[in-house]
Amino acid sequence: MRNSFVNIIESKKGSNSIKNFKSNKSLFLLALSHTETATIPGLTIAGANTELIKFTPAADAEFIHFGKCKCINTIPATPDGKPTPAIITKTALELSNIPITVIDSGVIIKPLLPHIDIKSASGKNIALEKALELNEVISNYEMGKIIGKQISKNNDQIIIGESIPGGTTTALGVLLSLGIDAINKISSSMPDNPHDLKNKIIKKSLSRSNIKFGDYRHDPFEAISSLGDPMMPTVSGMVEEIIANNKKVILAGGTQMCCILAILKSLGIKFNNNLCIGTTSYIINDKKSDLPGLLNQIADDVPIFYIDLGLENSKKVGLRAYAEGFVKEGAGAGGTAIAASLKNEFLTQKDFIIKIEESYYNTIEEPIILKNKGEK
Repeated sequence: MRNSFVNIIESKKGSNSIKNFKSNKSLFLLALSHTETATIPGLTIAGANTELIKFTPAADAEFIHFGKCKCINTIPATPDGKPTPAIITKTALELSNIPITVIDSGVIIKPLLPHIDIKSASGKNIALEKALELNEVISNYEMGKIIGKQISKNNDQIIIGESIPGGTTTALGVLLSLGIDAINKISSSMPDNPHDLKNKIIKKSLSRSNIKFGDYRHDPFEAISSLGDPMMPTVSGMVEEIIANNKKVILAGGTQMCCILAILKSLGIKFNNNLCIGTTSYIINDKKSDLPGLLNQIADDVPIFYIDLGLENSKKVGLRAYAEGFVKEGAGAGGTAIAASLKNEFLTQKDFIIKIEESYYNTIEEPIILKNKGEK
């Protein structure tokens, strides 16, 4: 590879060649989901307030497709200009001409675009009650397997991302119940990772369910039912079936994708050098989380590829915020950017910054400029 901005944390026993995941037949799957856990104040930066959080997944999908939101009349960015990570995903998919399929895995607000709806329930607030009924978890898992089997027929490389505010907290709960020491290792969309709040929520959830560390190490569906969210079984089913068909999977994300790995391991799934995690350098460089430390407890045959987008060099303040600890990852940003680099051998970090700045101007800045002009 001529690209110098894709790096690797090697696995001990698996294939560590990024070329192993190169393909001309690629597809990006974006799983949208909702957990009421996200409405706990202070837990996530996604959404301007807790009422808007339920719009975030649909807005991410619409933004990737249209460069604007249809389900809500607002710019997909924080008030001070920090954009959704979907802006990275959108840029990467456009650069690589990789198609996207959106999956509704329990959202409250449906995206206004063609998508697969598996008729999933949304997730409950795990601090107060169980996340899902066991039959709902199993249904999502089976639906995921159907999707995985079908898309494996025409694609050799599948990138899977998610958009579910609050998902790192539910991941913490499931990881602990599976026997993975995840305390203070979970990432956050904020520079000041609210570990104390997350730990407090999970402690309350475990106590409510009378669950101790590792109680569900051999029963991941019960773990998801008690502490998880609807995205987890859906994506787990998809990955299992894709790997069974000997196709490649890039799990695009960080903490939540480690949780998917832990679920698959608990189910006894063999990865056979067909699986990697693809994320951003902002997750890897985050000193308040520990993705490699999580992965080392789960699998020794899965490498982590991470891309340094160089956004600290951007002319846009909102984009530079990523290098300052805000957002970091989401909506498949890191994995799709890596896939774009695999399809464009001569793509440079500078090229990517220019393209993402163009997208930032067209989709974030210009609408604000036009709106302000219209108000005069």
